[in-house]
Amino acid sequence: MANELKTASVLAFERKLDVSDALFYAGKWDDRENGEQWPAIGVREKSVRGTISNRLSTKEQDPAKLDASIQNPNLQTVDVATLPVDADTLRVRFTIRVLAGAGRPSACNNAVYQQKLAQTVETYVRSQGFSELARRYAHNLANGRFLWRNRMSAEQIEVCVRHLEQGQAAGQWIFQAMDFSLRDFDDKGNPDVGALAFLIEQGLSGDKYILLEVIAYARMGDGQEVFPSQELLLDRGNTGNKSKTLYTVGKVAGMHSQKIGNALRTIDTWYPDSEGLGPIAVEPYGSVTSQGKAYRQPKQKVDFYSLLDNWVIKDKELNVEEQHYVMATLIRGGVFGEKD
Repeated sequence: MANELKTASVLAFERKLDVSDALFYAGKWDDRENGEQWPAIGVREKSVRGTISNRLSTKEQDPAKLDASIQNPNLQTVDVATLPVDADTLRVRFTIRVLAGAGRPSACNNAVYQQKLAQTVETYVRSQGFSELARRYAHNLANGRFLWRNRMSAEQIEVCVRHLEQGQAAGQWIFQAMDFSLRDFDDKGNPDVGALAFLIEQGLSGDKYILLEVIAYARMGDGQEVFPSQELLLDRGNTGNKSKTLYTVGKVAGMHSQKIGNALRTIDTWYPDSEGLGPIAVEPYGSVTSQGKAYRQPKQKVDFYSLLDNWVIKDKELNVEEQHYVMATLIRGGVFGEKD
């Protein structure tokens, strides 16, 4: 079969961690019990007069030309989101659906390949299960990684995760995010992380449907700026001269579900030379856009496609870390068919 088997030209997987947008609210740290009544944070415009600070070309470094440039104001209009002057805490809320069927394609035009893939995934589930992946997802909820820049600006962070069944809380865990590292997944035997991880594992393995509500409180200081997602605008015709546009949902500042999902799947410590950077998001080529680098190069045969083909088509046994990475990428979802 290994000689006859080919990758399906149509091969797609649905994501199994389905995340909603996160919305921003503001209040006082000591009033967290009434967080559901906190007012929403809006986005407003701010116009500022900046100075010329960009790197100059050689011909622009003439003193006379530079003085002339400085006299021209660098006017900018940007979106900004801040806490009210009488509120010191940011409240961020979103939900997660954990779905079963990891490794089962939503579209595949090769029945033989699909059967072999199913056998490979079943072998992984029997030998490894989803416990390690679920533990890392739970750790990224506990450490508040999904807050991104807001986490770096906070003095205290409390994360509350609720398991919802028919709209009611069937379980709840509260974490102090600063107690958990962003560099590793050592939860120091925290029983709440273990309980949350077991629940996520049940959802991935198909034992039960899982819906989680995540609410984070970040104490940042009265009136401090908060950081929703920034919109990527391909057509700037409707934005006027605005140089930064922030994401809103019904006039409420928010964060893209894709950005939350990226934080949750930042569990890949299995790529080459991972000691320096720490965990990166699970991506087929280990892409880190902020550094403009791919850490899983096809030439080194450590990218997702090389590992998947070795595992499924060539019947090569992957080590445990490589198996975890491939399964995490299938949980991420995507279109992975081979081009004609």
